[in-house]
Amino acid sequence: MSVGWVTMSNQRRDTTAAGEVEIEQDSADSETPVHESAIGHVTGAAVYVDDDVSFGDRKHVAIGGSPVAHGRIRSIDLTQVREASGVIDVITANDIPGHHDIGPVFPGDLLLTDGLVEFVGQPIFAVLADSHNEARRAVTLAEIEIDEETPVLDLQQAIDDEFYVRPPHTMKRGDAERVFVSHSESQPDNVIEGMVAVGGQEHFYLEGQVAMARFDEDGGFVIKTSNQHPSEAQKLVAEVMAVPLSRVVVETRRMGGGFGGKESQANACCCLAAIFAQRNRTAVVCRLSRRDDMVMTGKRHNFINRYRAAFDAEGQIEAVHYELAAQCGLSPDLSDAIVDRAMFHSDNAYYLPNATIDGLRCKTHTVSNTAFRGFGGPQGMMAMETVIDEIAFAVGKDPLDIRKLNFYDTGARATTPYHQRITTFNLPPLVEQLEVESDYRGRRVAVDQFNRENPIVKKGLALTPVKFGISFTATHLNQAGALLHLYTDGSLLLNHGGTEMGQGLFTKVAQIVSTVLGVSSQQIRVTATRTDKVPNTSPTAASSGTDLNGMAALQAAVTLKARLIDFLVQSENCQASSIEFSEQGVTVGATRSLSWAELATAAWQARVSLSANGFYSTPDIYYDREKASGRPFLYYATGAAVSEVMIDTLTGESRVLRTDIIHDVGHSINSSIDKGQIEGGFVQGMGWLTTEELVWDASGRLLTDGPATYKIPAIADAPDEFNVRLWSKDCIDESAVLGSKAVGEPPLMLAISVWCAIRDAIGAAGNYKAFPKLNAPATPEEILRCLTAVKNTPA
Repeated sequence: MSVGWVTMSNQRRDTTAAGEVEIEQDSADSETPVHESAIGHVTGAAVYVDDDVSFGDRKHVAIGGSPVAHGRIRSIDLTQVREASGVIDVITANDIPGHHDIGPVFPGDLLLTDGLVEFVGQPIFAVLADSHNEARRAVTLAEIEIDEETPVLDLQQAIDDEFYVRPPHTMKRGDAERVFVSHSESQPDNVIEGMVAVGGQEHFYLEGQVAMARFDEDGGFVIKTSNQHPSEAQKLVAEVMAVPLSRVVVETRRMGGGFGGKESQANACCCLAAIFAQRNRTAVVCRLSRRDDMVMTGKRHNFINRYRAAFDAEGQIEAVHYELAAQCGLSPDLSDAIVDRAMFHSDNAYYLPNATIDGLRCKTHTVSNTAFRGFGGPQGMMAMETVIDEIAFAVGKDPLDIRKLNFYDTGARATTPYHQRITTFNLPPLVEQLEVESDYRGRRVAVDQFNRENPIVKKGLALTPVKFGISFTATHLNQAGALLHLYTDGSLLLNHGGTEMGQGLFTKVAQIVSTVLGVSSQQIRVTATRTDKVPNTSPTAASSGTDLNGMAALQAAVTLKARLIDFLVQSENCQASSIEFSEQGVTVGATRSLSWAELATAAWQARVSLSANGFYSTPDIYYDREKASGRPFLYYATGAAVSEVMIDTLTGESRVLRTDIIHDVGHSINSSIDKGQIEGGFVQGMGWLTTEELVWDASGRLLTDGPATYKIPAIADAPDEFNVRLWSKDCIDESAVLGSKAVGEPPLMLAISVWCAIRDAIGAAGNYKAFPKLNAPATPEEILRCLTAVKNTPA
């Protein structure tokens, strides 16, 4: 695999005495700092929750789940469980001291159920044993009788039955129905309608769900957890244990991957471990096996997207009507916000003058689906890109031309279906640059020639854009805090509310502080996220980790620097403008210099506070749900990808031959980390759309419950040629930290180019007689199904 790299300029940023940050470009060959845990990751020295021996001898939890999808528990006999080898304790719902429901936003997620069961694997009891394997063996000995009821397992059935976990929501702009009526009378050929099914996705993080608990002498709890939202874990443990939040300390040093799966659904392990720790006065670890993790925790929501679109003779969209229906599972979890974000992104990068968007939150008797990288945005974009491709087929044009024709601008075509104005939009020049650099037009000719000459193997090509809104759509979550200490030896310690799951957040935030103070990022130690250092934090999600926590850390650094400047102005009798900070320390004019240790010691002796708090809340964002109108996003992250694929029409196998990406990250804080996020996000998205298929049997039991049956992409599945570039043009007027842009979630949606390219290849196999109705994931079976449908379409 060849990788096209771009050398990004290192950016030195100095701060004035007033705390304003100025950006200065340095040489183009400077290296960016490596991930703070890189060596630990590759050598195995990085400590994860289940590696931590600081709690001493630990006992182990396993969870017993429901054997059926829907019914009421008649009896539970755990006699053999209690008598099993190594078992110390067994609990049911009756043993929970406080709240039973641990729903993150709305009720509906019982820690343990003793009545109604609503999915196969729903937790009913838990076991504590001397070892993990003994606990797992013990749970299999339970005798549970359940009066079964008929489950709803199919999303379409839930749609038909109007079976919801939350009420539907509608966004509307203009009058789409009026346009459809007009077109049906005068331009019936310029209206398309259809459906695309979009599958779910298992998070498949390297480290599964795990938490460790200790009950302290003062009646409090210390919880170490692989968790994207420590403050929520603190709140739920406190409620379950019926203690004040101040008695619960939750710590997260790092995660072996999260991707949204540890935003809300990591908390059950924390609560169960806490219960057992208090009851048995011992350290407890609750770690789910891979199979239990896949069965008992939620996935990316699968959707059924229905669409109707009207357009003019050139292919410009005049109206759309979407129905986006998500399979939420048994409870709301985070589904309300996830479906909202799908609706927010069902326009992707295109202006829709008249749009009606309905979002359905459907209930089924399956595990409750949850956050996953993109948080609904990818599923919404799939509807839009399907519409674009089908319009291109209808008017006989290259899909790229239809995409460019329908792009937003910053003038008359700049209002989204939720009434936010687009003030900065750099996709047209970015796409133009990618089109030229990837030789899209020349390769289109070559692909068409290849397809004419090869009856069995077909190629496809597609260029797709991404416009992804950055901010939590729940306004109150757009806040963050940070704590910064300067010690008398000149070293710095930083803590903030963001969690590190491998994405490089700690490294980036340290770089931001180093930029403000002028010190080396190696001089700054970022410590584990803890609820007793920075309280009431938001989850590390919505691609906002650096934006929020970086800005809070910046504010703390600015406050600390201002104190040091005030101290020097008084002690050295100088002007603030004569003071310069660097890695070595501080210089005052041309004659006086102090090391960081000397400066910190002198300031401490003068009783200057060397500890600073920082706080940031994102300005000017809101969403009025009743009016379906607002400004939910601070800015938009953008990018585009060209993918070329090959399919075998006899087997349905597909292969990504080449992908070219240009992605806008603004002024990159760390170009190496940003490129890694782009590459990883793309491959994860490619897996979602091609190989990662979740399968349940007729009883609601998950069949794809491990790596033998669930296929995530491996290195051999990545594009043979993979070229990634960061957008180098300045096109930013937003207030993200140091002019950077979020890069966690947006790159995943660049993989839609692979799915569209597969559809293009299928169309070529059918001689473009019919538009291929391709669902996702485009597995070999789905490709063969679609090929058959296209080839059997009458000419």
